[in-house]
Amino acid sequence: MKPLNNAEALTVIKESITQIIPDADFTLVGPDDKFRDVLDLDSLDFLSLIELLSERTRARIDEEDYPELTTLSDAARFLVDRTAADRS
Repeated sequence: MKPLNNAEALTVIKESITQIIPDADFTLVGPDDKFRDVLDLDSLDFLSLIELLSERTRARIDEEDYPELTTLSDAARFLVDRTAADRS
């Protein structure tokens, strides 16, 4: 997969969250809100999200990366950076 830009990364994140929580309301989530809290993702939901993001982007996401995946803007930035780094 090619490196993602910010808009593509946000789309992948939102689509992945929607697979886990079909009725997720992103109008409630600001770019710097902790989306796990706002959307009530529990630990298992979050791990499912990590798996989906990794599968869809082919980016390696390790446990030490989890703190970078707390807000939509941080998660998008992480995926942009990781998909670019994985391709170089």
